[in-house]
Amino acid sequence: MSFLFIPRRTYSAALTAPFSCSNSQISYFARCGQIDRARQVFEQLPDKTVVSWNAIVAGYVKNGMTWEAREAFDKMPERNVVSWTAMLRGYVQEGMIGEAERLFSQMPVRNVVSWTVMIGGLIEDGRVDEALKLFYVMPVKDVVARTNMIGGLCSEGRLKEAREIFDEMPERNVVAWTTMINGYVIHDKVDLARKLFEVMPEKDDVPWSSMIKVYERKGFELEALSLFRLMQLQGIRPNFPSMISTLSVCGSLATLNHGREVHAQLVRSLFDCDVYVCSVLITMYMKCGDLVNGKRVFDRFTSKDTVMWNSIITGYAQHGLGKEALQVFYDMVSSGVPPDEVTFIGVLSACSYTGRVKEGLQLFESMKSKYLVNPKTEHYSCVVDLLGRAGKLNEAMNLIRDMSVEADACVWGALLGACRIHNRLDMAEVVAKKLLLLEPENTGHYILLSNIYSSQGRWRDVAALRSNMRVQSLSKSPGCSWIEVEKKVHTFTGGDITSHPEHAVILRMVEKLDGLIIEVGYSPDGSFVLHDVEEEEKVHNLRHHSEKLAVAYGILKVPKGMPIRIMKNLRVCGDCHAAIKLIAKVTEREIVLRDANRFHHFKDGSCSCGDYW
Repeated sequence: MSFLFIPRRTYSAALTAPFSCSNSQISYFARCGQIDRARQVFEQLPDKTVVSWNAIVAGYVKNGMTWEAREAFDKMPERNVVSWTAMLRGYVQEGMIGEAERLFSQMPVRNVVSWTVMIGGLIEDGRVDEALKLFYVMPVKDVVARTNMIGGLCSEGRLKEAREIFDEMPERNVVAWTTMINGYVIHDKVDLARKLFEVMPEKDDVPWSSMIKVYERKGFELEALSLFRLMQLQGIRPNFPSMISTLSVCGSLATLNHGREVHAQLVRSLFDCDVYVCSVLITMYMKCGDLVNGKRVFDRFTSKDTVMWNSIITGYAQHGLGKEALQVFYDMVSSGVPPDEVTFIGVLSACSYTGRVKEGLQLFESMKSKYLVNPKTEHYSCVVDLLGRAGKLNEAMNLIRDMSVEADACVWGALLGACRIHNRLDMAEVVAKKLLLLEPENTGHYILLSNIYSSQGRWRDVAALRSNMRVQSLSKSPGCSWIEVEKKVHTFTGGDITSHPEHAVILRMVEKLDGLIIEVGYSPDGSFVLHDVEEEEKVHNLRHHSEKLAVAYGILKVPKGMPIRIMKNLRVCGDCHAAIKLIAKVTEREIVLRDANRFHHFKDGSCSCGDYW
């Protein structure tokens, strides 16, 4: 039985009930959306009191019937402050702020609710300064009025004024605390938000969710994951937004076990698994290297939209599965779902990662002519990468010169990366100059050009670049890799061999693996060391790259038969790529490495990228 179904005898009884009961029935029917029944009960009343009139006016307001509410309001033989406030609320919720102001000025008596409603209406109308003036002349300020004012000021970035009102509050509820925290969150004041969050006396799921979201958005994934765990340890049940944010974090960190747990929590919490949720789950599984479960989520959902199709296409592309990505694209088109800009970034990337030059160029040409999608710089970047990886650098340069839009750093960066692959120093210097004009503070461009110089032994040029970086106070981001073991994320930094509590056993494993792969043909490639040092020191540096440390720890801790999943913040170097292929062979392990560009699935001495990355 629907909770909106009212038995006929109850309705009939309402017509003959005492006034207090009838007034309650009017309010009840109005709350249930049955305003016609509420009106019938009201009209059948032999003697209508001010409470009866207030009930019908409030009922009309509740159901968005502002003009009917005003008509009833005008007919009232007598009004009290509740009547005036109900009508005021009606104007405010319909955005009729001018009418609300006129009514507010006519009110013979105002209570705290009247003031609060009017202030809230001005804030909603974007008139925060006027709301603030009204707030300061408000005789008695309650927590709702203060909270509304804090929210209004925060919406305009006036955090200092908002904090002053917050600090002056004699008492604060959870909503007031959360509003101030959200103000800091919206304007990226992460430290201030966290400090306020930590001193908040009682927290429900909303402030926890806000903090997790801001950490996720600002790239503090480990902090977000830690906060999600702490939230549950303190007995707070995760809400929907916190779980969605944490799924994104799990994808970014490639923490598959955590992601599976959150997925299970979503299911147990009976949240609707709509298209948006499925897309988040697909992305999480794909980023964690679990293609089977990513595809399973995709297949189980029947009404797929563009976002969901894009999630699976992009996932396959990141894993270098060009054939699968393109097949999904053609299935998408044949099912009647139109591809968008994101779709083509996915399919063009898939072609680039797998060397499908002809098919990639055909898809790029069809974007506008067949699918009516105008190419943007992101798409040109993919095609430049496609041509560059295939060694067609001159064609890539010609494409940039003929672009219909201005080439940005993303496009030129793709060409510089191709110059690094094919050792085209002449072109690299030209491209680097353009890049450094567009993004003078991006250390990645300096490092890429430095890589090209060092590979050709031009150490003076390397030194000059490093000196230029020091003058501009620029520093290279250290290479970091991390691995999830027993629900804990372990982070390794290149060259840092002592910070991990188990560093001694890890280093012994690194040396053991080094010996094993040398026996089957591995030879350290010193060209990937960007310093002019002796060969012995180059070998030492290569051995302690972050991904090798993470692989060694994975072999020590991850049970045999389970893939070792590693994430790296930068592109994997050629020496590590060659070494990990052989480590996978001699240890008979599957190693999944996600670097800044794509996934590498190492098994039996080979990599899924086919050494094309």
